[in-house]
Amino acid sequence: MILEALGSAVLGLVLAWAALHRLSHRLPARPLVLMTGVAGALLGDFVTHSALGTGSAIGSLLGALIVSTASLSLLLRPATRLRRRSATA
Repeated sequence: MILEALGSAVLGLVLAWAALHRLSHRLPARPLVLMTGVAGALLGDFVTHSALGTGSAIGSLLGALIVSTASLSLLLRPATRLRRRSATA
């Protein structure tokens, strides 16, 4: 269980680092992104471990990956500024 949680935290950290490396112009401050990746992975591991039980470490890591990716995607900003047009134009 401890190794599973540690593996999930490392997975979330690696995923957040990769997101920062590829999309740094669209993400907020680095510490927020790194902590969101780790927290999402730990939450995903907890939920998946609770649902599947103790025998599936791969399933828990997959759940950690999915929830971490989803939580990091919530931090993304639009690539360009949105132009607002008036209704009369």
